[in-house]
Amino acid sequence: MLLIPSIDLRGGRCVRLRKGDFATETAYPVEPAALLRRYHSLGARWLHLVDLDGAKDGVGVNTPIIESLAQYREVSLQVGGGIRSAAAIETLLSLGVARVVIGSAAVQRPAEVASWLKCFGPERICVAFDVRIGPAGEPHLHTHGWTVNSALSLWNAFDAFPSGTLKHVLCTDIGRDGTLRGPNVSLYRAAVASFPRLFWQASGGIRNAADLKALAQLGLRAAVSGTALIEDRIPSKELKPFWPAASSPASTSVTARS
Repeated sequence: MLLIPSIDLRGGRCVRLRKGDFATETAYPVEPAALLRRYHSLGARWLHLVDLDGAKDGVGVNTPIIESLAQYREVSLQVGGGIRSAAAIETLLSLGVARVVIGSAAVQRPAEVASWLKCFGPERICVAFDVRIGPAGEPHLHTHGWTVNSALSLWNAFDAFPSGTLKHVLCTDIGRDGTLRGPNVSLYRAAVASFPRLFWQASGGIRNAADLKALAQLGLRAAVSGTALIEDRIPSKELKPFWPAASSPASTSVTARS
């Protein structure tokens, strides 16, 4: 399983939210480029970058920063946040972004997103399904920076996509994101069991190497971690098994640029 560090951008700053609540923002005194270099020095070859302004308001004010980070060719960028058109995807790819994350549009306009997957290729697009766990344990999807409840179940979301369309799927348990409570292992176990051919990425709650090992044992392809890494909560020696063994981001099918 590949570990992908996450950087959340809001107004040009590196921040983290707790449970997706914009009122709980924690800002960190580090420049995005410096943080990217730090993760690369540890062994990262991919970086998950979220434009929170774009996710919430649909305005990509952090695009200049994303363009600058994309020039750091030793690390491949997976970028999401408010991307709701083919033109926006094309712009990011032209800037050097390796993979674009589609969230709200995948829930609200799945047929259109399926056409983007066909146009740009499944390696260049990751569909993000962000969920909150309901009282009965059902994972309900949320959109627009996690502020809107779609009332659609995670499991039903796949019905709208033709078989074989999707490849990379990022699933975030919003209730655990930024909490350091540990990941929702039961959610990801069910996800892998239900759709074993997908390249699942888990996000939310990761606090230590034991959590990473637990996720790896489920057969997940990647785990995205923000708070635990930016706060140096996991010793670098314990992270080594989860960095890619190859020296280039284009060395495996999971990390290939298309």
